[in-house]
Amino acid sequence: MDAVSTVVPGGTFTAVMGPSGSGKSTLLHCAAGLDRVTSGSCWIGETELGGLSENQLTALRRQRIGFVFQSFNLVPALTVRHNIALPLRLAGRRVDRRRIDELLERVGLAGKAGARPAQLSGGQQQRVAIARALITEPEVIFGDEPTGALDTVTAREILDLLRSCVRDGGRTVVMVTHDPVAASFADTVLFLADGRIVDELAAPTAERVADRMTRLGAWA
Repeated sequence: MDAVSTVVPGGTFTAVMGPSGSGKSTLLHCAAGLDRVTSGSCWIGETELGGLSENQLTALRRQRIGFVFQSFNLVPALTVRHNIALPLRLAGRRVDRRRIDELLERVGLAGKAGARPAQLSGGQQQRVAIARALITEPEVIFGDEPTGALDTVTAREILDLLRSCVRDGGRTVVMVTHDPVAASFADTVLFLADGRIVDELAAPTAERVADRMTRLGAWA
């Protein structure tokens, strides 16, 4: 990354776009405390990540951050209920079955608590991943191409669900994507090229995002 400076307001949905190798995943990993910045600083709310030990970073990620990835990252041997509860168990927190049932209802998977990932469609698995990200009631949800492995209809359903996390739950969502349609669900789109933020678009539409991406091709 090269002198990147940005602020993501709480309770908003931000998409991050750019050509391959532009630094999207690096930006996401630094913002989530998965990678440490070598200069400058990175904050989650009032907490500066650079000053935290590895144990403190792990605790912060378990308590205040949720992750949703393209590959779902569910544990095949665990049921849906146990996959959702996993972050709580890792953090040594009490598992509230009613809370899990509420989340399953919210993500449209009521009745699937006892299923295993292999018994679910890709869209259903991603819904489980979102419920797992929400179970700790995080401040921020980071998504790395969360709809990249899904068909168009299912992708829209997942994006609606992420949008509702912001609208109804007051969460902050930061999502890396290559898809202009996915980016159009965000409040703001950040465009990266060569490790720099080179453009920003508020109130995006798929058409406006695609046009900016076309021009990004010349910058990459």
